[in-house]
Amino acid sequence: MTGRVEPGRMRQHLRMYLVIGSVNCTTKPSWVVQEALAGGTTMIQFREKGESALSGEAMLQFAQQMQAQCRQAGVPFIVNDDVELALKLDADGIHIGQDDESAASVRERMGNRILGVSVHTVEQARRAILAGADYLGIGPIYPTSSKSDAKAARGTVVLHEMRAAGIPLPIVAIGGITVERVQEVMEAGADGVAVISAVTGAPSVRKAVEDMVGKIAGVTEAT
Repeated sequence: MTGRVEPGRMRQHLRMYLVIGSVNCTTKPSWVVQEALAGGTTMIQFREKGESALSGEAMLQFAQQMQAQCRQAGVPFIVNDDVELALKLDADGIHIGQDDESAASVRERMGNRILGVSVHTVEQARRAILAGADYLGIGPIYPTSSKSDAKAARGTVVLHEMRAAGIPLPIVAIGGITVERVQEVMEAGADGVAVISAVTGAPSVRKAVEDMVGKIAGVTEAT
């Protein structure tokens, strides 16, 4: 990547953002990724956390396989939290939370790769912008069981707060988002949705993604 991704392109990447690790899948993760990409997923985040998560060489091989699938599909591959792994893989970017290494330090280490930062308040959003974030992850919007360390759900009010405060960065909403909730989230100011179980736990991964992509397109075309 020769330069920072521009906001318009970043918004396109965020529209249907799959966050996935082996612990989230009830079937073979590579198949879930394949079906999600076929359905129209626009960006994928490798998040290998939780009980029974892979580690060491097994985790590295899993990440490399997912990255290869993303590259073949022309979709950005983002690593959650682990700067060393992101650099080792030459990933397209990294996503960090408030309890991880500082955004400014990660920006310095990652160069022009994509940097996403989870924020929960307008003040945190402003700090992330100053540190060089390319997009903000806002949530949890609704209650979620996919993350054991998730904070209390705030509803779409937090998205309205961000936009009312003039936060200019692309925003992706996460936390308990289902196809039925996509419209509400997008209309509240999100540029896209980040999902885990709504896709990984769906009877048909591809259809779940296609349905969400359709809802997102409906809202963006109407605005």
